[in-house]
Amino acid sequence: MANQPSSYPILCASFNQDASLFAIGTRDGFRIFDSNNGRLCYERALGAFNIVEMLFSSNLVAIVGAGEQPSLSPRRLCLFNTMSGNALRELNFLTSILAVRMNRKRLVVLLQDKTYIYDINSLTILDRIDTVPNSKGTCAFSPSLDGCFLAIPASITKGSLLLYNVMELQLHCEIDAHRAPLATMVLSSNGMYIATASEQGTMIRVHLVSEATKQSYSFRRGSYPSTIFSLSFGPCSQVPEILVATSSSGSVHVFPLGFAINQRSSRRSGGFLGSIMPDSISDKLDPAHHHIVHNAIPAGIKSYAVIRKVDRVSDTSSSETVACRATLAIITYNGYFQEYTLSLNDQNEFSRSLDHEFNLMTTITDNDVRL
Repeated sequence: MANQPSSYPILCASFNQDASLFAIGTRDGFRIFDSNNGRLCYERALGAFNIVEMLFSSNLVAIVGAGEQPSLSPRRLCLFNTMSGNALRELNFLTSILAVRMNRKRLVVLLQDKTYIYDINSLTILDRIDTVPNSKGTCAFSPSLDGCFLAIPASITKGSLLLYNVMELQLHCEIDAHRAPLATMVLSSNGMYIATASEQGTMIRVHLVSEATKQSYSFRRGSYPSTIFSLSFGPCSQVPEILVATSSSGSVHVFPLGFAINQRSSRRSGGFLGSIMPDSISDKLDPAHHHIVHNAIPAGIKSYAVIRKVDRVSDTSSSETVACRATLAIITYNGYFQEYTLSLNDQNEFSRSLDHEFNLMTTITDNDVRL
């Protein structure tokens, strides 16, 4: 998430693949925090950065400069070791790097009209994909080695996307998700589901990747256009329990996907796929499946949110059963971190509480702390 307005103190923000750590890039350098307690784990004052991407909890970080200093070109990708403080390798490109994604086997680099796939250990180029112009670096990536997909826009005039299997180095399918061009998208951690939002921002659609060209869920976020800044699935082994979206309205929208699937399963038959998927792309979930955390973020401020964890728990203080409890972490580009607990019971009743909030720009580090 790069290319932010100059008025924002944060230029980029990212979580690692299991959301245990998060990083921000500023005009002074980059910082890495522990998501569990907000502790500043690492800080490097090198200059302005537009991209900071971590590889799980390892010492490897992919960084790309914002171009404000001659030594930090937006066309140069540096693989940086936070333990030694040294650059391991550098990759140079003819145009600016717009996004970087990694897992333990692959490194993906997005330019405006090309996408490169590398073996992350040898940095051998495995594939080069010519793409439609993608000036915002819009993409989605699932880090799982078993379902490792990369999604990128397939059109500049409508909301279609291409899904690539980056382990097998082949196109999986093309999905026509929206009428308007894509604004953002996310793949579930296991690569089974993809959620998309268009520049219109009124509908969010979820496709099962194995049947992606045939069927989907459609969630209505609202009636008026809004910019969807981020989408996040909860971590999952099979079906995601929850999907959240942040938008320019300042609200966080919560879609309990697991509850919706369970409700439909009780009404449908015909095997596993038939029980969890609706009949057509126009089959929308009713408003009861949509919850809103109002005014969580100042309206218009860009934000990036993830569901860090989801637990199934029971409330021992009452007869009420909590279907799931999710930890929602939000980074706002004006410099703040927030963490909410979201609770949904088996009747789809919703509650939330703000547990932590602090200023990312004033946090003090212990200089001896390293990843």
